[in-house]
Amino acid sequence: MGAPLDDLLLELDVELHLSSIADPTFVGALVQREDGSLVLSMPQGRPRLERDCVARAMLGRAVGVPLGRLPEMYELTEV
Repeated sequence: MGAPLDDLLLELDVELHLSSIADPTFVGALVQREDGSLVLSMPQGRPRLERDCVARAMLGRAVGVPLGRLPEMYELTEV
């Protein structure tokens, strides 16, 4: 999980989509398809550090790697 985000996405075979959702409370979504593959959707124009931290938090949860908590302003919700 310490690799650069682009390398991590390649390693985990995650498909990245840039979202057009403009809601400032939307920081991204990770979807696991029926075949087990992952799709990460991240909003455009957000700070690189935010995108990196949130993406790693979602990926860590999906693959079962415990990571530190995100700042309180972020909340990951599983549906």
